[in-house]
Amino acid sequence: YTLVSTPHGFSQWWSEDVTENGAAHAVELGFFNRATVYRLSPVHMAAPQSAEWLCESGQEWKGTRLIFDTASKSGGTMLQSLMRVGRPKLITSSLATQPGES
Repeated sequence: YTLVSTPHGFSQWWSEDVTENGAAHAVELGFFNRATVYRLSPVHMAAPQSAEWLCESGQEWKGTRLIFDTASKSGGTMLQSLMRVGRPKLITSSLATQPGES
C-alpha cells in the first residue's frame, strides 16, 4: 500500500525525483530534470485498500484524480486497479510486491 500512498513509495516505481510538501501533504514527481512536475495532493486515503490523489499540475495530468485500489496477496500487495478520473481510460494491473513490502 505504501507504494501508492507515500512519497517514498512513489520513488520506488514512478519517479526517482520525489519531494514532499509536509504542510500540504502534497507530493511532487519530477521528470526530465524537473521540466515536467506533477504535483499530487491526497484526496482520500483508506489504508490499506485505497489511495486517491488529485494531480494539480502538468499539462497532461492536471485535474486528473488517480485512484489506486490494492489488495493483500501472498504476503505482499497487489494493485487491483488504477483509475484515472478525468481521462477516459481505466487501467488494471497487478503490481505485486515481495512479502513484507506494501
